[in-house]
Amino acid sequence: MANSKYEYVKSFEQPDILLQNVWIVVRIDGRSFHKFTTKHDYAKPNDDRGLSLMNRAALEVCKEFPDIVIAFGESDEYSFVLKKSCNLFERRSSKISSSIVSYFTSQFVYRWKEYFGDHELKYPPTFDSRCVLYPTDENIKDYLSWRQADTHINNLYNTCYWALVLKAGKTPIEAENELRGTFSDGKNEMLFSRFNINYNNLPAEYRKGSVIFKKMVQETNEENGVTKSKKRLIIEHVDIISEKFWKEYPDILGSK
Repeated sequence: MANSKYEYVKSFEQPDILLQNVWIVVRIDGRSFHKFTTKHDYAKPNDDRGLSLMNRAALEVCKEFPDIVIAFGESDEYSFVLKKSCNLFERRSSKISSSIVSYFTSQFVYRWKEYFGDHELKYPPTFDSRCVLYPTDENIKDYLSWRQADTHINNLYNTCYWALVLKAGKTPIEAENELRGTFSDGKNEMLFSRFNINYNNLPAEYRKGSVIFKKMVQETNEENGVTKSKKRLIIEHVDIISEKFWKEYPDILGSK
């Protein structure tokens, strides 16, 4: 109904164009995921099926939206970094945010059986999202460092908490009280002395989260045996807080 008398209602829409030449981060978080993971019998403190499904959904998002240069995930959250020159949806915040979170959620549901088999999806999960802008390369590296540091802090606490509940027979309240006021060294000592767990030997994915980015890999053609180097999206569980990662992959942020 172009040019109808009702078209005036379009004027109520508010512009939400994001600032030019800055990094765009779309961070998604699971809504009420404590309830969701309990209802679906997730292993504690980390469920490999759930983490793999999160990673797969995020990988598909990165394939669908090539403006994403790097993504970082932990637990029930993922952060997608879009390049400064991104002009996706003319940089409209609501369209970018809603498109990425809806595609992630649809992939999560669509691929549930690949990772959970016959374990029924009892109700659909929901994720919220937001766009946040970071003006400098240093800012975006600090943002990702913050999320990875948060991964370690949360996982160390959860590893201790569930060891107390599942192995020491503590109630949730007793476990919380015992951990209140403790620091990292105390938690590490508790795990080692009481439960024979060396935290540093736990899978890197639990401690460092997951990083998705393009990396040069060697691929061999099965027909002719010729090996070529190609850039492919990969998932790794590496330290992105130190400068070593950024020096090894300077092209992620467009540095030479």
